[in-house]
Amino acid sequence: MIEEAYELLEAVDKETPQAIKEELGDMFFQIIFLANLYQEKGLFTLAEVLEGITTKMVTRHPHVFDNETVSSEQDQRQKWNQLKSQEKDACSLADLLANVPRNLPGLRRAQRVSERAANNGFEWQNIQGALTKLDEEVDEIKEAVKSGNKTAISEEIGDALFVLVNIGRLTQLNAEEALHGATDKFIHRFSLLEEKAVQQDKKIADFTYDQLLALWAEVKKMN
Repeated sequence: MIEEAYELLEAVDKETPQAIKEELGDMFFQIIFLANLYQEKGLFTLAEVLEGITTKMVTRHPHVFDNETVSSEQDQRQKWNQLKSQEKDACSLADLLANVPRNLPGLRRAQRVSERAANNGFEWQNIQGALTKLDEEVDEIKEAVKSGNKTAISEEIGDALFVLVNIGRLTQLNAEEALHGATDKFIHRFSLLEEKAVQQDKKIADFTYDQLLALWAEVKKMN
């Protein structure tokens, strides 16, 4: 299911309708197959699944299906979380945060958790507070690296990533997508770097560190 979901997302990113159609079919097959397994056990039917999601969408969006009004997207998110909390019988914000699936990609999970916390009042006063916190976390990473304590290094890197996720959220950006973009950019630039090496009948490993830095600077100017 996860593999098919990623293949669908890749097809959507590439904006290829034929591939999207095919991957949607693969996803539908997985969903129907899984539902059928539980239907055979007499636990629930596909019809009950569809009835459940329909009821949930209507209940959680009274501003769409009822006469309730919302003043902003933030207001809508807060009310959505309140309704979800009532449905789950959650007694605290911690319950809401714990309900975010742990097997989500790390950055996406962090953003979902921070969104829920922010929508329930636990929010930076402004983005400058988050930027200041990032500086603090970077300093703590440096100290942890000096100590050589891998547990501390791991913890501080995690803290810095979490703050970066919040900076992305505060600027209305998705940290997971930002990282994918940075990775794609690195791959593209590295391919240009290899081309420059080939032009000199060399491999990347044949260059010194300083030579590679100079070549990388040239590549960055190209893109």
